[in-house]
Amino acid sequence: MKNEKNIKSTNGYLVLIIVLVLIAVLLFGIIYTKNAEFLLFLPILFIIMRGFFTVNPNSSKVMVLFGAYKGTVRENGFFWTNPFYSRQKISLRARNFDSERVKVNDKIGNPIMINVILVWKVNDTFKAAFDVDRYEEFVRVQTDAAVRKLAGSYPYDNFDDAQAELTLRSGMDEVNEALENEITERLSIAGIEVMEARIGYLAYAPEIANSMLKRQQAVAIVAARKKIVEGAVGMVEDALGKLAEDNIVEFDEDKKASMVSNLMVVLCGDKEAIPVINTGTLH
Repeated sequence: MKNEKNIKSTNGYLVLIIVLVLIAVLLFGIIYTKNAEFLLFLPILFIIMRGFFTVNPNSSKVMVLFGAYKGTVRENGFFWTNPFYSRQKISLRARNFDSERVKVNDKIGNPIMINVILVWKVNDTFKAAFDVDRYEEFVRVQTDAAVRKLAGSYPYDNFDDAQAELTLRSGMDEVNEALENEITERLSIAGIEVMEARIGYLAYAPEIANSMLKRQQAVAIVAARKKIVEGAVGMVEDALGKLAEDNIVEFDEDKKASMVSNLMVVLCGDKEAIPVINTGTLH
């Protein structure tokens, strides 16, 4: 497998001056000598003029002579080269690729929607021109394949897989690094340098999004209730301890259980408690 070979071409302005001088001599010969033989030099001039080309900044021209790779011109400017060279322009600029949102299954089978934002550029013009067919399409297809493989390697979250320490949602830095490494490996055959790769969009697929939202809400409610109960138990314990310590009132086991029940209802209830005033005795 070959690699890129940089070559330098002749200064185009110098050759242009020579061509203009030849044109002036040719016109002078035709006009003043009336000799039609000077017209035989016209095809030669046209062939010479085919050798002129320009290279813009952050661009390149791949030179091929009758199927043989001769090199790549990366230096920007106006040049002249062998007129029989075929020249393929390849941009060296950094490019953004925002992939389409695709539906894939995560590690535990949940359908999710995901896309990737990729920043890339051509690093080896020989590989981009000759090792793959249409390198821009190659970038698109291989990026899509890498995203599908990545999504199948991690769960979306750890609701169903509690042992998963790394998920697509929680481990963004590690997941993006794994994605970049995977895409870099796939695109190296085309001489593509991956400058950055990261997940741009991540969500459950529409058909399960509502159910998953309810599940997340349920988990949040359970966690909140747990905290409320833990706090209420502590408050009840403190209240009973304070009452017993200050000898304010003595409770038997039945009264203590009743008070604990009432306090727990008040502290853990969703709605504000409505007090009931007892005008009789405690018995």
